Amino acid sequence: MKAMILAAGRGNRMRPLTDRVPKPLLEAGGRPLIQYHLERLAAADIRDIVINHAHLGEQIEATLGDGSRFGVRIRYSPEQTALETGGGIFKALPLLGPDPFLVINGDVWSDIDPIGLHLAGTDLAHLVLVDNPPHHPSGDFILRGGRVQAEAGRIDGSRIEGFRRLTFSGVGVYSPSLFADCRPGAFALAPLLRDAMAQGRVGGEHHRGHWLDIGTPERLAELDRLLQEGSHPATPIERPEFRP
Repeated sequence: MKAMILAAGRGNRMRPLTDRVPKPLLEAGGRPLIQYHLERLAAADIRDIVINHAHLGEQIEATLGDGSRFGVRIRYSPEQTALETGGGIFKALPLLGPDPFLVINGDVWSDIDPIGLHLAGTDLAHLVLVDNPPHHPSGDFILRGGRVQAEAGRIDGSRIEGFRRLTFSGVGVYSPSLFADCRPGAFALAPLLRDAMAQGRVGGEHHRGHWLDIGTPERLAELDRLLQEGSHPATPIERPEFRP
């Protein structure tokens, strides 16, 4: 499986930190945020990675290079202006190929293990959901029997209640077919996912481990503190032998 790391966001909530440094290169625990993703993907033997970028993207390419020092192969999908999540993935499809691929938001930190994430049957997407963080208490989607729904829905004419909403972690596996009717340009991913949910073609799982949305300087500082103190596990250093 190939993977894509979304790294094109401007990071307005992280200003002034992101005025001179792109958000994926901000450091916590002595390493750039994006490095944790690269190392975790390499540890899962996912070697072919696409990274999109826009704001200060040349710094990302200069810092990460071809990825060989992290045990991966990186290809870049530059955007003149950020194309939002959906548009960015759509632009990168020629680099990702015809098979399902993993996508990770570059501004999250987690111990989600990519091994085992896959699409089932005719699904168009598989989403990893997490408990709602304090800054997003209402959540995003409902997980019921391994299926992700935008709303509780109805079965046999009765409304299904009692399933609490969870937050999308920013980690998911997608089929290129999810983007079959899309056109170049900036557009969001959420409407595509909701359409696929309405068709019953989105699977999911609930990750109960570590996950943080690094969306503000305060959350970045908190992650740095936790990593420095060892309160969160570091990404594994050992990884299988790499042959380009």
